[in-house]
Amino acid sequence: MTRNYQSTLSTRKRKKIDATPFDGIKTPPRQNIFLLPLMWLICFFKTRKYRLKISKEGMKGIKPPFLLLGSHHSFMDFYVTPLALFPRRANYISELEGFECFGEWIYRQAGCLGTRKFISDFALVRNIQKVISRGDIMVIYPEARYSNVGTNSSLTLSIAKLAKLLNVPVVTLVMNGNHIQSPIWNLTPRKEARLSARLKCVLLPQQMKQMSAVQILGVLQKELTYDDYAYQRERKIAIKYKKRAEGLHMPLYQCRECGKEFCMDSKEEKLFCKNCGAVFSMDEYGMLSSSKKDGEPCQNAPKTLTIPEYYEWERECVKAQIQEGRYSFAQKVRVEALPNSKNFIALGKGFLVHKEEGFYLTFTEYMQENPKTLFFASRATPSVHTEYDYRGQGQCVTLSTSTCTYFLFPLEEGFNATKIQFAAEYLFERNCILG
Repeated sequence: MTRNYQSTLSTRKRKKIDATPFDGIKTPPRQNIFLLPLMWLICFFKTRKYRLKISKEGMKGIKPPFLLLGSHHSFMDFYVTPLALFPRRANYISELEGFECFGEWIYRQAGCLGTRKFISDFALVRNIQKVISRGDIMVIYPEARYSNVGTNSSLTLSIAKLAKLLNVPVVTLVMNGNHIQSPIWNLTPRKEARLSARLKCVLLPQQMKQMSAVQILGVLQKELTYDDYAYQRERKIAIKYKKRAEGLHMPLYQCRECGKEFCMDSKEEKLFCKNCGAVFSMDEYGMLSSSKKDGEPCQNAPKTLTIPEYYEWERECVKAQIQEGRYSFAQKVRVEALPNSKNFIALGKGFLVHKEEGFYLTFTEYMQENPKTLFFASRATPSVHTEYDYRGQGQCVTLSTSTCTYFLFPLEEGFNATKIQFAAEYLFERNCILG
């Protein structure tokens, strides 16, 4: 059921509204050397009980400056990465909502560069070049979003072009277990989780000079491939948390048995369909077993399947809808704007439409009387940022311009962030191929 959320994002700090755009041109400082010991100590204690193991491959002789590309599973990534780089400091790219949440001063002292997701940010590229030119490590999580089901997202050609432009070694940090420890759809920490990370030099400048951006992208996509649930099964990590499936209906929104969308729910270790009664029980190793409500076997759903397999089946369903002209999305939404690192601004009700050519967002801007419509072209929108319970406000997606990020919360039934994400990704791919 859709809840009518109050606008707490814009009022939680209870201060005067500031609509000044974020200063993305400002040169990012190096990590504060006096804060580094405290940061490392916090990271150590945050990861200690999960027995983090870090391995290195091909790193002999690799010194800053270099570009580090990390897999992106959960907030735990930000504790693992500094330990993998210890004792060196680095700069990190961060979305502005992190600046707003923790404060711009502390984020800049931590070496963060502010940006917005899934846009072209030329000021950011210039600042990345400044970081590299002064001999530092530049850390980027190129997926730009926590993993929904513990698997990697597709990378865009822009990250390969950036790697070629910087002309420094490219290092990957592939982490495992971070999603299992605290999945985005249910953030309760799983105490049994075990973490690992592998730091690997995958490309040298002299290699990239002989490669096209497409070839570089192929290497990066391969090296940043992961599956946390496969990792869990291989290492026999049993998660005994009784409510381990609660929230799973957010990424797995469509019934694998009857095919109906937005009818899924979850409780304790079970994901179930409110339409046909199909039940998908999640065992201690993350596998799903299907059955009817009465215990009889399902007719269409596989007897057992993994969460990523279920997720990718949904993606194929969305692709089929688009190909057959059946995909449509047009709904009322609640709009919260984030123009800077200081505050959200409540903009009230808006209307979001998603078509083949892109997104249309109609709303009334802050301090304006008449509504306006922003267009986000499919060919320029590789994905959308998705949240399943953003700061306790429920699920949302975000769309960004160069000067503002719009957080869009549902005001009607039939809104699912995962499905919108699937559609945006396929339409980007399709428009790029056709274009």
